[in-house]
Amino acid sequence: MVESPLPAASAATDLNSLVIALPKGRLLDEARASLERAGYGLLSGDNGRQLVLPSVAPHVRYVLAKPSDVPVYVEYGACDLGIAGLDVLREAQRDLLEPLLLPFGYCRLAVAGPVARAERPLRLEPNPRVATKFPRLTEAFFRRRGVSAEIIELSGSVELAPLVDLADLVVDLVQSGQTLADNGLAELRVILHSQAVLVANRAAWRLKAPAIGAFVASLRAASHG
Repeated sequence: MVESPLPAASAATDLNSLVIALPKGRLLDEARASLERAGYGLLSGDNGRQLVLPSVAPHVRYVLAKPSDVPVYVEYGACDLGIAGLDVLREAQRDLLEPLLLPFGYCRLAVAGPVARAERPLRLEPNPRVATKFPRLTEAFFRRRGVSAEIIELSGSVELAPLVDLADLVVDLVQSGQTLADNGLAELRVILHSQAVLVANRAAWRLKAPAIGAFVASLRAASHG
């Protein structure tokens, strides 16, 4: 299915309009609920395949993107604002403003390993192989501790890596920890506490200050109401 492109009179040229990137997956439902409370809800009728959706608020549209792509769309100005996880932002290292932390999407990026080695200090691992979807954050964490780790980047379930001797440790997002426990793994260290964040394009922040200011104020009030 070919999606309709953004209209020519996009947010880049209309200072009253906003294009906002939303992440597919675990944050989307809570993001939509938060936007609804703020008066910027998505119009009903989404058939699950549309990637550009209108809002109940005039001059606002939403783009549904892969979570790791949200910072890219916003940094390059295809979207004025976006909602992303702090873990994604710190891994991507994009040049964005972060005007508002949002009260959902709580989790932590953690180092985990087999339960049998849970008490062994990480510094005693000579050259651990570490499987992760977050290579930059993982490499920086071990480097700060003077550990020369071999980083193995995966895009699927990293918990599988120690089970098949691909890696000694994993770095992944943890909420309840049940997935780790189900696979014989234990949480060892927390690298980063994460939650949802509103991000903004730097140029749009200046050029569309009234529209963005009203949106941020409404979202902040809804988040703390």
